[in-house]
This record gives sequence, C-alpha cells and structure tokens, in this order.
Amino acid sequence: MDSNAAMTDPTQKPFRLRADEIKDLAPGHGGCIATDMITCAGRKVAFMYREEPDNDVDSGWRFLSGYESDEYMEDPDHHAAYDVNTIANYDPDIMPFLDAPVGSAFERENGTGDFREVDDFELSGD
Repeated sequence: MDSNAAMTDPTQKPFRLRADEIKDLAPGHGGCIATDMITCAGRKVAFMYREEPDNDVDSGWRFLSGYESDEYMEDPDHHAAYDVNTIANYDPDIMPFLDAPVGSAFERENGTGDFREVDDFELSGD
C-alpha cells in the first residue's frame, strides 16, 4: 500500500478504535472536527470549543489534544470530520459538556485532570 494513502484517503488513517468498537455513548450531537492526535495517536482531548456550525450536520465542536502545533493544524490531513459520538468513545470525559452553547470552551490544566471552562477564549479570524 502507498505510504501516502492516509494523506489522500482519510479512511486509511491508522485509527486507534475500529468501527465495531464505537458504542452509542453520545448519539445525536451531530458532527465535529477532531485531530489525528486524538483519533490516531490516542491522546485525550485537552481543549474543546464550540463555534457556529458550518452546516446542518455540524455541531460546531472542535476537539484538540493540546499537542498540535500551528504547522500541524495548517495541514488539513491532520484533522477530519467525525460524529461527536465517535470522539466521545475516544474520550468520554467530553460528554458532560456537549450541550454547552456556541462560544463555549473547555480545557484540562496541563492537558490532564478535569475540564474547566475557559472564560477568555476567542475564535481567531472571525
């Protein structure tokens, strides 16, 4: 198989969970964006925020591990759209916050422990 297959075909990414391992933990929340640090490297969510949804399917949630550099984030092959339920399977700690309104942001101090609401988060470029 071509070593660049994961870059051209997201279904070829080395996901930490197989499709048959995904359970209904948080169904009905819509889509989201998450990075490969979570879905492929297996890191926990350290920062999550909710922006205005891009479409009717999008929840507006964005999930990051805290290990993503600006350069990493600029490469669209490093993140993808998922069902929020899928990301809840990777990190169930996000579930209590999924009904928070647009504009909400939560982080774990030093990337570990409990989530805390971020009061000073502003989306750039808006």
